[in-house]
Amino acid sequence: MARDKSPIVKQSRREGYALHRKAVKVMAHKSNVPGQHGGGRQGKPSLYATQLREKQKVRRIYGVLEKQFRIIMAEAFKEKGQTGTRMLQLLERRLDNAVYRAGFAVSRRQARQLVTHGHFMLNGRRVDIPSIRLKPGDKVTVRPHSQKTEYFKNLAQVSRDASGQVPGWLKVNVKDMTFDATGLPTREDAEPDIKDQLIVEYYSR
Repeated sequence: MARDKSPIVKQSRREGYALHRKAVKVMAHKSNVPGQHGGGRQGKPSLYATQLREKQKVRRIYGVLEKQFRIIMAEAFKEKGQTGTRMLQLLERRLDNAVYRAGFAVSRRQARQLVTHGHFMLNGRRVDIPSIRLKPGDKVTVRPHSQKTEYFKNLAQVSRDASGQVPGWLKVNVKDMTFDATGLPTREDAEPDIKDQLIVEYYSR
């Protein structure tokens, strides 16, 4: 399964956005673009460059490859409503993102790894595909065998460490190691500083 293996801190510096909690401290004193000429003077970026960087930022936030992102955008353009909101809704509904939002992982990268290792069941069936989209009524459960592992025995602590607010479309039961999709995510459930209109304009060229 293809994935971006480049260092998350380097990606964060490139996008000027902390994609992981460990990038926050590094970017506090090293916020320039990585590379030999990263500290040089940067001219005002063109509109295209601004759109491209926003697209790359969102793609990296959710851990989606370029081809996957194009497919998501094509779906978002076809659906009714605001394209940017639809795009974010499709991204938020990914299983790996839902595992992260539910507090079962401290980052999306970790959530993706947990899913690909087959630690979860969706509606009673084992799944290992991070891109599966949840729909209202879906129930995600940690597999009985996985519940015995050290990681999931400490899930309450993991959930506290994640310290993110569980969105309204998910109902979480940490004790039973389950969460349910009770609805669909809204625009407010996504990251607040995403400029989705720039991404729509980029793909509308």
